[in-house]
Amino acid sequence: MTHNHIDDIELDRADNKQSEKFKAAKKSTLVSVFVNIILSIWQITVGFFSHSQGLIADGIHSLSDLIADFVVLIANKGSQKQPDADHPYGHFRYENAASLILGTILLIVGLGMVFSAIHKILDPSTIPEVHSVALYVALLALAAKEGLFRYMLAVAKKVDSNMLVANAWHARSDAASSLVVAIGIIGSLAGFKFFDPLAALIVGLFVGRMGWRFTYQALQDLMDRGADKETLEEIKQMLVSTPGVQGVHDLKTRRSGDYLLVDVHLEIKGDLTVNESHEIVVNARNKVLQNKQILSVMAHVDPA
Repeated sequence: MTHNHIDDIELDRADNKQSEKFKAAKKSTLVSVFVNIILSIWQITVGFFSHSQGLIADGIHSLSDLIADFVVLIANKGSQKQPDADHPYGHFRYENAASLILGTILLIVGLGMVFSAIHKILDPSTIPEVHSVALYVALLALAAKEGLFRYMLAVAKKVDSNMLVANAWHARSDAASSLVVAIGIIGSLAGFKFFDPLAALIVGLFVGRMGWRFTYQALQDLMDRGADKETLEEIKQMLVSTPGVQGVHDLKTRRSGDYLLVDVHLEIKGDLTVNESHEIVVNARNKVLQNKQILSVMAHVDPA
């Protein structure tokens, strides 16, 4: 098997994976867009007329999901671009950049909700009476968001996409916020007016925490974070179990989107011919490429 043929196999694998992910991401994201358009308009409108800060904050959170969904669609399309002279490894890091933007959106929205809620709590006279209709809207929104989360997470796991997982958990943060808001509205209706802004404060902290986590993880991936110890050990075992490979050293990995690029030095008997050594390397690479997370393997031969 020639080196060019191996590269063609790797590109075909990447193309097939990306095509499947693109279709799944587009479908799930469009469903999310539709749900969030309805919810955000509904929650903000009812929250305004029912005087519920928590419900308005939840509606703004739903609105931020729309921005996040459009970021995912743009990044998903961008990662489909074929390798070129400036990007020989492809454009998979569009997904890492999208995760960074998603995290930043969550962080900004969370901080805004926190500051607004603190202002209301410190000045209780600014807290109006909440109407009971706000509770029904919060409960219906909770059910819709939880259903959306479960659907999006199932799609993300099916195509093994970290970007879609991040977007699914964004939807779950909305479901959790609706739960907290519902509890806050119940407390407010029971006579504890500060419960409503307190709910908005809790939602803001929760959203901000998730935003920081996604932002940090995306930054790490963009700075060539490698695989975890378990994945490295799995790759090493696949290499050393290949007939003819007597040892492995300088095993390194780095992320590109949801995939891993692998660099490794293989120790092979020095008295073998070039063709024999090459055949061993091909077998070792093909074994590692069975892992769907591995996009490419660059192997250097060292005489044992």
